[in-house]
Amino acid sequence: MGLFSFTKDIAIDLGTANTIIICDDKIVVDAPSVVALDRRTDKVLAVGEQARLMYEKTHDEIRTIRPLGDGVIADFYAAEQMIRGMIKMINFKNRWFSPPLRIVICVPSGATEVERRAVRDSSERAGGREVYLIDEPMAAAVGIGLDVEAPEGHMVVDIGGGTTEVAVISLGGSVTKTSIRTAGDVFTEDIMEYMRRQHNVRVGERTAEMIKINVGSVLTSLNNPPTDFVVHGPNQMTSLPMEVPISYQEMAHCLDKSIIKVEATIMNTLENTPPELYADIVRNGIYLTGGGALMRGLEKRLTDKINIKFHVAEDPLRAVARGTGVALKNLNKFNFLYRN
Repeated sequence: MGLFSFTKDIAIDLGTANTIIICDDKIVVDAPSVVALDRRTDKVLAVGEQARLMYEKTHDEIRTIRPLGDGVIADFYAAEQMIRGMIKMINFKNRWFSPPLRIVICVPSGATEVERRAVRDSSERAGGREVYLIDEPMAAAVGIGLDVEAPEGHMVVDIGGGTTEVAVISLGGSVTKTSIRTAGDVFTEDIMEYMRRQHNVRVGERTAEMIKINVGSVLTSLNNPPTDFVVHGPNQMTSLPMEVPISYQEMAHCLDKSIIKVEATIMNTLENTPPELYADIVRNGIYLTGGGALMRGLEKRLTDKINIKFHVAEDPLRAVARGTGVALKNLNKFNFLYRN
């Protein structure tokens, strides 16, 4: 029996905020994209959820890193260690050795050749014998069940942690695509800045993320509004503790500038779409995926603004991961996978 008969296939959605790994059609890892390293030795101390709990709470001898920024690798060594650590979380049936891996991993559609090479190299160093890349909007479209190889136009808007990807897909390729670095992380920064400017209170990334999850909204009027979220933090001037209730209406004003950029990107992509495909999109609607798709009121705001029906995909957080998993099973069929 040859070595390659032991090859294990895995699909990785390497996200700025979360990394999901699929093996044997099951999600085997779903963890924050964070790694904790010893500053003196660069030894890995924690990966995923354990590292996230340490994030922004460490002392001088530990550094916690989010290796991906704006959807691409910002710290090559940390990314390699994180991927390696998450692969170790997979419970392979044969525990005596780590099998050679065939990996399908997704990248932003706007990633440069250098950025794609960084993702591929990190995957190979983490144990990948064969590494294939797939663009995130294509993976999202496959993941929500669209027939990407049909002669029909489908539009996908994937709002992740680092990038917002907008693409029109037909016949197994992206006809028009745009990638901007205004997404979940920028929304979090907007909230941190708003809290400093408007309420004179300092909050970290984790607290800003909790505000976004609990009362994040893009509309000032919702049918089922969430209750105010109480934020605890130090006053910027006195450092005395403050307690500030935050409403969803405040968040709608806070996030407005960034959402306008997302709207402009969608409009720009539609302007560059051939007429026949545009007609398909009007008929089929536009699909929202990624964590940003869960923002309250986004579907309605975009539908009212652009006058095309928007649909939030089922389980939008895992749409890209599911599509990457489907691509893994169709390596010989899908011609939109990059090998070299």
